[in-house]
Amino acid sequence: MAGILVGRENSRPIELHYEDHGAGPPVVLIHGWPLGSDCWEKQILALLDAGHRVVAYDRRGFGQSSRAISGYDYDTLAEDLDQLLKVLDLRNAALIGYGMGAGEVMRYLGTFGSDRVSRAVLVAALPPLPSRSDRNPDRLDRSTFDDMRTALEKDRPAFLRHFLEQACNFDELGGTLVSEESIRASWTQAIQTSAIGTFEGLAAWLTDFRDDLRRIDVPVLVIHGDADRVYPIDLSGPPLSHGIEGARLVVLRGAPHGLLWTHAPQVNAELIRFLA
Repeated sequence: MAGILVGRENSRPIELHYEDHGAGPPVVLIHGWPLGSDCWEKQILALLDAGHRVVAYDRRGFGQSSRAISGYDYDTLAEDLDQLLKVLDLRNAALIGYGMGAGEVMRYLGTFGSDRVSRAVLVAALPPLPSRSDRNPDRLDRSTFDDMRTALEKDRPAFLRHFLEQACNFDELGGTLVSEESIRASWTQAIQTSAIGTFEGLAAWLTDFRDDLRRIDVPVLVIHGDADRVYPIDLSGPPLSHGIEGARLVVLRGAPHGLLWTHAPQVNAELIRFLA
């Protein structure tokens, strides 16, 4: 198993598992919550066929990476990504973040700059300002996250199954664009995430990325489905594209949060066109 050392916890190292395939312009894939890098299955094949070197890694606590008890804030997660880019000596890389993984992209570019990065893609990204306040009444209510955490603590396996079905709009798309087997495969990925990683990763959703957006100076593509029930498009896609100078927004009609699977051909076409 390929791994990169990003820290230590007591007597054990904290390592990130990664896959590194192909040759050509490098693309780094950062997965969403509560999955691992395997969620990019349909994109990896398309990107390799398009002539890219594809690096996909598991965030700490997720997939096959070390189950650290801490470090799930975006400052630390961006430092982990920075270590990956440095150890692999990636330059002119494209960063592609999905869901929670878009947070790493935003915080990395806002903190470390674009010396190693040529462009970025935010797919079904978390909102730049998720939590509601008096000045931002149209944001998600903090109680939404509190309810999710309570459900996780009560029965994590059951909640993850429900979340993944909602992410793929299974009540509408089940049997056509997504199968029971694919939901089960995603659940298997999700349940392998450490319980602490699942809880603390969810808490990181409340991060404010507005300052990061103002510092991004590379071309950015934002892809969002207009049927996303996890991060509703009005709270995420347009605010992200408006907050990043020169960013382009692509809206996929009828696409849910789990669009990497349900709308893979459309997502892949947009990625390859943008990276070309």
